[in-house]
Amino acid sequence: MRTSLLKKAAITASLAILLTNSSLAKDLVVSTTASLGSLQYDTTKYFVDVTNQKLSEAKLDYQLNFFGSGQLGNDKDTQQKLKLGTIDIALLSSTLATNIPQMAIFELPFLITNRQQLSKIEEHVFYPLVAPEVEKKGYKIIGLWENGFRSITNNHHPINHPEDLKGLKIRTPSSSWRLKMFKTWGANPTPIPFGDVFIGLRTGVIDGQENPLTNIYAAKLQEVQKYLSITNHVYSPAYLTVGKNSYKKLPENVQKIIEAGAKEAQTWGYAEAEKREKELEKKLADSGMKINNANIQAFIDASQPIYDEFISEVPNGKELLDKIKDAIK
Repeated sequence: MRTSLLKKAAITASLAILLTNSSLAKDLVVSTTASLGSLQYDTTKYFVDVTNQKLSEAKLDYQLNFFGSGQLGNDKDTQQKLKLGTIDIALLSSTLATNIPQMAIFELPFLITNRQQLSKIEEHVFYPLVAPEVEKKGYKIIGLWENGFRSITNNHHPINHPEDLKGLKIRTPSSSWRLKMFKTWGANPTPIPFGDVFIGLRTGVIDGQENPLTNIYAAKLQEVQKYLSITNHVYSPAYLTVGKNSYKKLPENVQKIIEAGAKEAQTWGYAEAEKREKELEKKLADSGMKINNANIQAFIDASQPIYDEFISEVPNGKELLDKIKDAIK
């Protein structure tokens, strides 16, 4: 016990020293809350390795240091630390949309149905119209990566129609739009940090949750969930993000290498996602989960109020939605 506590204390002290002195040592801190073994974790690690190789080849005195599995805090903590400059680069997800309304384009159910559509949205809508809004909040997105198509798990019964969610406590990220979505479908959405989901499911604090298969498998949620309902209700990207003010202080050649590494990791992540998707569904079935394909049209029909609210509440919401539909048609 004493050895374990001393070891934890040593790790904490090492992190504190690195975070405090990163600007002096030219070490850049890279963080993700994603679990070990998830696609987001692996893509971030791939990015760090590729970028460090590029920095070394260019003989630049910079190095990325990787901290995964929420070692440096949850998404909310991470966003604050990006602004403060104590974290240099982080992979964020749905929580970013809470403070930046235009980001909610990726929270609309069944808008994106395949990965090919994402590249068109990235080029024609995201970087021209949404990314500038992100920068107004003090962040800069340097990579639009894969989080994945989200499905629902629970311990009560298969989810075939929205009414099957009635009364179920479903964990969601702290995204206002995800909360609206599941309330509209009749569930009782419960936002808690992802790191607390396993214990929440095991103790019955929550009945279920929604996530891409890679997150479900990496977090071992199959050990505490009976049913997996394939809904693919949202395709949520992961955003490789920097604090705008601290990032612009880096030399331009270092920025270019980091952004090249981010692009290379994006390509790797998309290819890896498609390969893993089929493998993971089989692994989850083999683990004992009962898997069903939900009635997608029933969910689409129940989702119109979310689109109506997006158009009425989000600045230029109708314009964004029209441009996305034009880009992916």
